[in-house]
This record gives sequence, C-alpha cells and structure tokens, in this order.
Amino acid sequence: MLDTSEFIIKALIEFGSIDEAAANRLREYAVEHELGFDEAVIRSNIVASREVAIVKAMICEYPFTELKKYDIDIRLSRCLPKSMSERLRAFPLFIFGDIATVAMEDPLDLQAIDELRQTLKKQIDPVVCDAQQLRMLITRAYTLDTGATEADQDTEDLEIENRNEPVVAAVNQILFNAAEACASDIHINPEDKALMLRYRVDGVLQTQRGPDISMHEGLIQRLKVMAHLDVTQSRRPQDGKFRFKHNGIPIDVRLSIIPTIHGENAVLRLLSSASQIGQIKDLGMPLDVSDAFAQMISKPHGIVLVTGPTGSGKTTTLYTALNEINAPERNIMTIEDPVEIRLPLIRQVQVNSEIGMTFASALRSILRQDPDVILLGEIRDSETAKIAVQSALTGHLVFSTLHTNDAIGAIPRLREFGVPPFAINNALLGVMAQRLVRRVCTDCLIEDAPDESELLELGLDPNAGEKFVKGKGCPKCMSLGYKGRLGVYELLCATSSVRNLIDQGANASEIYEVARSEGMRLMLEDGIEKAKLGLTSIEEVRKLHATIDIKLRNDENNAYRLSA
Repeated sequence: MLDTSEFIIKALIEFGSIDEAAANRLREYAVEHELGFDEAVIRSNIVASREVAIVKAMICEYPFTELKKYDIDIRLSRCLPKSMSERLRAFPLFIFGDIATVAMEDPLDLQAIDELRQTLKKQIDPVVCDAQQLRMLITRAYTLDTGATEADQDTEDLEIENRNEPVVAAVNQILFNAAEACASDIHINPEDKALMLRYRVDGVLQTQRGPDISMHEGLIQRLKVMAHLDVTQSRRPQDGKFRFKHNGIPIDVRLSIIPTIHGENAVLRLLSSASQIGQIKDLGMPLDVSDAFAQMISKPHGIVLVTGPTGSGKTTTLYTALNEINAPERNIMTIEDPVEIRLPLIRQVQVNSEIGMTFASALRSILRQDPDVILLGEIRDSETAKIAVQSALTGHLVFSTLHTNDAIGAIPRLREFGVPPFAINNALLGVMAQRLVRRVCTDCLIEDAPDESELLELGLDPNAGEKFVKGKGCPKCMSLGYKGRLGVYELLCATSSVRNLIDQGANASEIYEVARSEGMRLMLEDGIEKAKLGLTSIEEVRKLHATIDIKLRNDENNAYRLSA
C-alpha cells in the first residue's frame, strides 16, 4: 500500500471505524490480492467505502460530496472520454463558467488533476466521493448517455458488479447479455414465487438465469426511470423508450409494461440502428426476385405491399427499400406505429391515436407535405387503404404492409377494405410475402438425414440423393444448432395478365394459376431451395410449411393450397 493509505488507516482507527485487527485484515487482503487501497476497501467489505471517503476528505482538506443527494447530469460524460474517467476514477459533477467540480477517489493525485484540466479546459475543483458510488456513476453515465462519442460508449467493458445498487447492475447485465445474444426482445415475467427472464433470439423465446423475485419491483422501477414513465403508477399499462450503446452501436429500446395478477410484466423490444440496414441484395432474396423487387421500388408511382405475420421481417424489407432509393432529391416520409429505426434524410411520423393522429389522418396531412415516397407502416382499415391507393394513383410511390398469409391474399384483403378493382389494378406494382426461418449454425453444421415421410410431406423425392444439413449445437449458438435468421420470399408481380384478372374481379385461385404460370415462386419453394443450399434445415422448412398450410385452410379468401 502507498504511504497515504497508512494515514487513512490510522485515521479510521482513531475515529473508531475499524480496530487494529480489521486494519491488519485490510492490509493482508490488499497484499494477498495485489490490490490498491481503494480497490481493497471495496472488495473486502471490511470497512464501508463511504467512511473511508469521509476520512480521506478530512486528511486531504477537500469537501466530501454525497452523490446520492445530487441530480447529476450524465450528459457531462461527453466532456470526458470513458477510458480517462475510469482510469483516473473521476467524473465532472458540475461545470460553471471556468470551474469544473470533479468527483475523485484521490484528489491528491496532482497528475490526474492536470490531465483533467487539459481535457476539460477548466480549472478543477476536486471533491471526495464514496469510491463505490463514484464507480457506479461512471458506469451509469457512459452506459445510458446517448450523446457520448463511440470511444466513450464502449459498453463491452461495462462494470456491472455493483453491490450498493444491485438493481442498476442487474438491469445493465440484462441489457448487455441481450445485446450480446442478438435478442430482439426481453421478457421480464413475474410468477407467484419466481421471476422469469427470457430473451427472444432468432424468433424463439429462451429462458435465462435471471434475478430473484425480490428484485422485481426494483427492476420495474429502474426501467420506468430509464424510459421516463410514471413510477407511481402500477395499475395501468405504460409504454416508453430509451437508448443505450453496445460496442459503440446505439440500440433503441421500446418498453411495454402491463399489470398482471403477479405484478407488472415488462417486455423490451431491442431495435436495430439505421447503420444495420443494408441493401436489397443483402436480404437473401433469390436473384430474380431481388431484381424484380428493385425494379418495383424504382417506379415513380404506384403501391408496393409487403405481407406476413408479426415478426416476419416486413419492416426490415421496407426500410431496406427506402434505404435503396433514399436521396436528397426525393422527399420521403413515413407514418409508423412506432418508429422503429431512425433513418437519415427521411421525415418519420409517429402515430398517436390519443390525439387523433391515426394512419389515415396522418396520411392525409403528409400528402400536403409534397412527398415523393410514402411509407405507411400498416394498412389496418378501409379509410387508410383507400387513401393509400388513391395516393399511389395520384403520382406517389407508396410502401405499406398487410397481415395476409401470402402475396395473392393481399388482393382480396384490399377488396375487403372497399378498394375498387380498377383502383387496385391501376395502383398495384407488386406484393412481397415473406417469413423468417432460422439459419443453421456454420460452426456446428453436420449432414442431416430427414425421414422419407418428411421429404414426401414437402413434395420432395426421397430417392433424389439431395443433401441437407442441420446444426449439432455448440457454444457459439447456445447449443441450439441455429444462429441468425434469413428470409424466404414470394413475389407477386402485377403483370398485365394479373392486372386483367384483378380488373375482372377474379378470385385468388384464378390469380394464383396465372401467377404460377408466369413463374411466381412460393415461399415454401424458396425455403426448400435454401435448405438444399445448406442455409437452413428441413426441420425449419417443415415448420414453415405447417404454418402456411394451417393458415391457408382457415382462410376463406384463399381457395388454393400451397404445394411444392
């Protein structure tokens, strides 16, 4: 230990904070673990770090500051690189004029004060703080501040072992682990005597080892604070959002809280950043499909629809399309509920039904904003459908989504909404239907031998000698055999033949026959082709087939049955 440490130990003994025996244990602990004085105090729990800070302040003749009593602006982290803040154990609390009040573990470190003076370009007024509280402040500030530079926001180095604030540490750990696992959602579900933590990874919920049920209320309160929700309200649903950074990449989090019989249930949706939106060729569409889709979105006007259930990747496809055509000479506007990814140069509008800002009303308003391209998050009702199609007919390129099981199902759905056949015929450019299947982990890929019945179920010849793969399971894929997902697609192009049938009021079966004769590939066929290429497994294709088949048999609008 340094000599100054001995002064502090003697002062602690004089003030009755520890006795000689405890002092010896502290010295031995520091030597045994090769730790500095402050680190030994925090880890050994022999003496409270707050008492050490008070004694240190008296010896140094600097004021002691109780961090918990101040509302500290974590945006001050932008003034000081994270690496420097952690190395010097210092954080700026207040800056007034030319003076920066800086919390420090060791205000007698003149070299540290000189570094702070040069970086902050201010005179430094040091104050002594509880070392444990100071470290938690540094962790919290650089974890939650969204405006810090990438160098300052490397959440890969998060320190989460905070004994004084276990709730803060637990929330940080949950977010960090979810980002590491590439989870799309975090579920915090209270049960009668346990708290269940689950991550949705590649579309599947996976149970994690979570905090004890005793921490449930604290976790919910912490999340509410982060999302700027009402912490006093626990009897009605609340929705909010916040942002954190993981490995320098900002992640937006959408928080939904709803009361249940066992307490408040929280679901967090982790949203991708705009930097992760690529090009159409990166989506995994077959080459002919991606070429046709690219041609559709390059048209000056018309409507392009993407269909599929929730979680099928529709939003990613639409954002990719916008990214492809985004340019300063185009005025692109979106209406979304909610805005999931913030895109540069694009005016994005958030639906708010509480104030009457619905899809239909917002669409009417932005038509007066001189848009070239409009993305409508979803067509949910007759009014929205009619305005969207009318917009496409009057010179706008419109993108939107529908919840139908396949591409052709979009046409009878628009008819249900009261859109006349001639309007659909003249406005529609095409419909993309899609699903997501899990990608086989390349680190544990092995050859698969599906049963003959499984192949026959998919219309495949068991004697064709085709090779398929599956994942054995390894640490990199958490023993699941899958890592990541890819899309399977089905594109209906509004050719002249299809348009004629729409104009004549033809049913889905008739449109299907013509589209197939013109080369439309089904989602099931795309999935089988990707299984043959070793990208996914027959197991995933069978799940896809079962889902589509069951839904189609329950859908009165579709008079045909998918087959390979």
